[in-house]
Amino acid sequence: MSTPFHFTLLFLIAGLLSACQPEVPPTTAKNADLVTPKWQNVNIQFTGPQSSEDAAENPFRDYRLDVNFFLNDSVFTVPGYYAADGDAANSSAEGGNVWAVNFRPAHEGAWRWEAVMRKGEDIVYNDQQTSGERIEVGNQTGTLFVGPPAAGERGRLVRTHPRYLQWAETGKYFLKGGADSPENLLGYADFDGTYRHSNTFRDGENKTEGLHHFTSHEADFTSGSPTWGDGKGKGILGAISYLAARGINSIYFLTLNINGDGKDVWPFVDHKTFDRYDVSKLAQWERVFQHADDLGMNLHFVLQETENETLLDNGDTGPMRKLYFRELIARFGHHRAVTWNLGEENGPNDWSKTHQNNAQQKAEIAWLANNDPYQGYIVLHTHPHEAAFAEIYEPLLGNKQLNGLSIQIGNPYSAYEVTKKWIQRSEAAQSPWIMSLDEVGPWWRGLDPDAGFSPNPALNNQDSLRALTLWGNLMAGGAGVEWYFGAYNENNDLNTEDWRSRDRAWGWTSRTIDFFTEHVPFHEMSPMEELVSAPVRCLAKSGETYLVHLPYGGTASLDLSAVSGNFSVHWFDPAAADGSRLMEQEPQAAGGQLKLTAPGKGDWACLLRKI
Repeated sequence: MSTPFHFTLLFLIAGLLSACQPEVPPTTAKNADLVTPKWQNVNIQFTGPQSSEDAAENPFRDYRLDVNFFLNDSVFTVPGYYAADGDAANSSAEGGNVWAVNFRPAHEGAWRWEAVMRKGEDIVYNDQQTSGERIEVGNQTGTLFVGPPAAGERGRLVRTHPRYLQWAETGKYFLKGGADSPENLLGYADFDGTYRHSNTFRDGENKTEGLHHFTSHEADFTSGSPTWGDGKGKGILGAISYLAARGINSIYFLTLNINGDGKDVWPFVDHKTFDRYDVSKLAQWERVFQHADDLGMNLHFVLQETENETLLDNGDTGPMRKLYFRELIARFGHHRAVTWNLGEENGPNDWSKTHQNNAQQKAEIAWLANNDPYQGYIVLHTHPHEAAFAEIYEPLLGNKQLNGLSIQIGNPYSAYEVTKKWIQRSEAAQSPWIMSLDEVGPWWRGLDPDAGFSPNPALNNQDSLRALTLWGNLMAGGAGVEWYFGAYNENNDLNTEDWRSRDRAWGWTSRTIDFFTEHVPFHEMSPMEELVSAPVRCLAKSGETYLVHLPYGGTASLDLSAVSGNFSVHWFDPAAADGSRLMEQEPQAAGGQLKLTAPGKGDWACLLRKI
């Protein structure tokens, strides 16, 4: 009889004690430790163990910081990183006791965080959450109130469609019009610890001297852009501002080119040490990435080069590669638009002794997909010929963790056929790939510079690349293009210092992207080449919307014999200086063959919508 009384007494005492405790007020914008709009990055710093880049206990391997962010019943875990003194971009510090995390919330509400730091030899590789020794850190817990997004916020670029990415906040679909060159963008003189480890270049390939300065773009620098170290970075920040002002929405850059073409980009303290990271250099990279992010640009991280794809762990996803991926994800994965590209020209070639195989590629893809909390867009790039496509791409068909292909084509005029082929093949494998053209050859030429930057202005391929490559990709259901500058141009893939060398091309590229995103419901449309005769192309939503592209102008016949009703007719001139206006013609009735005559010379596009 005493036991029930005992528990009842304890229950009553506990209830009285609980009643005496003050209620914890709900987290609001007024009492939270931090307040931020939705989608804005929050950098939280923690006071932890004193360390340095060269400490005996390696801060990159022997400590693991993970930060749990809680919202209601859900938890979002983000890897943290060693941040030296917390201001390394400015101070160039190599040591300190500051650790940090980047968190970009996708949901409004009252969040709280808890930092979990553990210490032990090589603990960063140990997936057991209770392994090693738990280390208490300053600022270990806290509250974060996330309010509505700022005006104009697009949110994160996410995969919601078989063929296109989409901005999470606005719902608008994304087509890429980007810069593929210079590939060694991050070989920039104002970054700490940046140098060229060898000046030996392969015979016949492009060459360069010194590091990038982008001096010509210092005039494009805008006040308030995130410089470092008493005003450094104006050249590269100005270059990014220039591209964004021209409507370019993606930039391509290698993060590891040791033994490759440029030999001047890596995240490590030097080009021979792969488990020690240059904290200040990476903090300075982050200033540039944040600037591009704020301007609405996709960050195309190319994780290795064909010459070094077996540099880490002989190509396996072993300790060095896992650490490399984790550091990049922790420091940069939070950005709104991130593409993780497994590497430039991944796979066998004629000049490297070793290469990664499909099993190694699958392991990389799986690691990134399973360890990136933000689920960045994962793509693969290989050499520009059918044999490479068959050897590298075919075995990966059906891989649902690979989001798309980053295609290199040697023949730029094959864009429509290549794009359509791999869309169809991936759809047939029940795992559709998004298809973009990210290196348009041939390798020695690429996209010619504008006339004022060319030693032979009479030789210029811009108009044909626009008509047959950019439009070829888009009309086949592709997701856009990044322009490569070739090896033999004066402003080439390594030595370009002035992006104005392609100013005209940026203009027609961005106008085309704007035309599609503002006027064409391309995410609801598919190629219907049976309605026209090649080389004319047709993208359509049957019975409702038809986009017909005439790459050489002239006339075309659109077969609407199976459709009834009247259609509005608007023409778009891809080469015009002002691409925002459409030229309207008299409506036409369906029910037969519609004759379409381009209003001028060059390539034209005709948009027909049911009235």
